[in-house]
Amino acid sequence: MNRRQLVQFFAGLGLFASLGAAPVGAVFAQDKPVKIGATGGPHAQILEIVKKVAAKDGLNIQIVEFSDYIQPNAALAAGDLDANSYQHLPYLEAQIKDRGYKLVNVGYTITFPMGVYSKKIKSLKDLKTGARVGVPNDPTNGGRALLLLQAQGVLKLKADAGLKATPLDIVDNPKKLKIVEIDAAQLPRSLDDLDAAAINGNYAESAGLDPTKDGIAIEAAKGPYANVIAVRSADKDKPWVAKLVKAYHSPEVKQYVVTQFKSSVIPAW
Repeated sequence: MNRRQLVQFFAGLGLFASLGAAPVGAVFAQDKPVKIGATGGPHAQILEIVKKVAAKDGLNIQIVEFSDYIQPNAALAAGDLDANSYQHLPYLEAQIKDRGYKLVNVGYTITFPMGVYSKKIKSLKDLKTGARVGVPNDPTNGGRALLLLQAQGVLKLKADAGLKATPLDIVDNPKKLKIVEIDAAQLPRSLDDLDAAAINGNYAESAGLDPTKDGIAIEAAKGPYANVIAVRSADKDKPWVAKLVKAYHSPEVKQYVVTQFKSSVIPAW
């Protein structure tokens, strides 16, 4: 007697729910895709390669694209996503602290080195007194930009300012630079109106800016701003999480990142 005949037989005896439905449901649960949120551009592009690698290990991934930084964590916390891959660790930690999300980092992905770009000068030494310098207006990336400017000797911050430094933490500004806080995604479009701007690597890449060719100052490759894969704390030890991280850290993905993005995106594992 084949499976279909068995199911019909037990259904006729009123035993289908206990003997027939459970195995069918178990198979469905295994096939259910893991939903991973990512911002459009490199994060989503890299996940397409991860998806192919993970499929070989039996993990079915569905990529959900977002156009902002706020929604991927909100969707993950609400259960609409299973994981996300789009943010660096300081941003994730700030979101957890500020919004009470029960999220956790399970693996590093890539680093977009922040750079300072300009259409008016070739070196930060050429900045004139009172020059307008753009920085991202969100806490973690704004602080990151100010730390980069400090590392270049342009200004000096309070000793304890840390990663969340703001313009209020500037204690020495020899050229009396005007720090202009702008949405990170808008900074590449604002270069015409600024003397220089510190731009996140992903937005620079999307705007066709190459850190090694166009940047007049570049963040060190090894730093605290590596991007991560986030999941809900309750899910961190589930088998699919290990498979996801394994796929992301595969040689195929690393080769794609190095070939596709060159110096604008750096593998962080």
